[in-house]
Amino acid sequence: MESAVTEAIHHFLILILFVISVGVVSGKLAAWLRLPDVAVFIAVGMLLGPGLGLIHEQSGSLINQLILTVGSALILFDGGRNLRLSGLRNVWITLSLLSVPGVVISTIVMGVGVHYLFGVDWIFAFLAAAVIASTDPASIIPVFKQVKIKERVRETVESESAFNDATGSILTFSLLAAVAGGGALDVGAMSWEFVKTALGGILAGLIISGILTYLAGHARHGYFRDYSTIVMTVCALSSYLIADLLHVSGFMATFVAGVIWGNAETFGLSLKDNHVEMSSFAENMTVMMRMLIFVLLGSQVNFATLGQFFWPSLAAVLILMFVARPLSVLLCAWPDRKVKWTWRELLFMCWVRETGVIPAALSGMIAGMGIAHSNVITGLAFMAIVLTIIIQASTTGWVAKKLGLEVKETATGKP
Repeated sequence: MESAVTEAIHHFLILILFVISVGVVSGKLAAWLRLPDVAVFIAVGMLLGPGLGLIHEQSGSLINQLILTVGSALILFDGGRNLRLSGLRNVWITLSLLSVPGVVISTIVMGVGVHYLFGVDWIFAFLAAAVIASTDPASIIPVFKQVKIKERVRETVESESAFNDATGSILTFSLLAAVAGGGALDVGAMSWEFVKTALGGILAGLIISGILTYLAGHARHGYFRDYSTIVMTVCALSSYLIADLLHVSGFMATFVAGVIWGNAETFGLSLKDNHVEMSSFAENMTVMMRMLIFVLLGSQVNFATLGQFFWPSLAAVLILMFVARPLSVLLCAWPDRKVKWTWRELLFMCWVRETGVIPAALSGMIAGMGIAHSNVITGLAFMAIVLTIIIQASTTGWVAKKLGLEVKETATGKP
């Protein structure tokens, strides 16, 4: 008889190999259909999980949580690595407003909708809204790998998706604390928690990436120059781990670390010697991570819960897509007179707001805690994930083309 450890190892290897194999085929199918691969991954996961019963991994399992955490960290790091600081400096006002007030606006609008659609108390309505209020970098960043659009729009949307995870998570945990305390909201405590978590994550990412980038890229003191690809991976994961141990935003830390690593030349450092090797490794790693994340995410969709709350969940997600998101963008981006966004760019940002990994993790955690109305929150989160990824992610290229924001690649493969 196999030991429990051996059985667990076999289960892990079979799951990883099966999901990656399915992901490779799904990726080729997505390219043939000209669809974002994340949309096909989640659809195939739904087929293989609740459809055919071939994948049984629970959302709360150690393996699943490990894949979500490591995968999200690596995807966020790679997204930051591909951003230019010059671009962020140009859109920092819009970025700051979308990442904080924008999430609060979405939470308020959605909270009102959830309260009346599901008939739950206000505190639980706002809790459900906070779970799905942030956009998802693990969905958006891969889409922009396939859909080439104007640089400033891409940088704004990608950066927002990374930064607003902190806001959404902090709002969720603050509302959970309010639920545990009998329903009283402490706005001052919530504000302080946000500042501490967000700035702490930024500081952790700056320090960790600053040290490791220096050791890998300095002309004289780059002791680890020959191992820069390995150091890059250590940088991504250690930024998340150390920040999380310090109880600040690990996702914020790993994104900032990626920005510092990708802009090493700005600080007088050079990683050009191994640029091709690092880029190739990072690209393949992030593709593999999103295969694992979204195939498993699709396999965990609970059709019974979705069916029970189908119509109110559908109405709530439509409010999110067509009321809350446009209102957030118009109130937070349009006033930025420095950037002077065009109406076409604003419309595009209104449409691009996929929901994914972080809301799935938050809803799973709430369900595991046995919070009242957790089935409502879970059903709403899955509906938001499925609809926004399959509908919005799949049409991102078409919308960009119709709005004239698509950038054609030259013969060299560059925009």
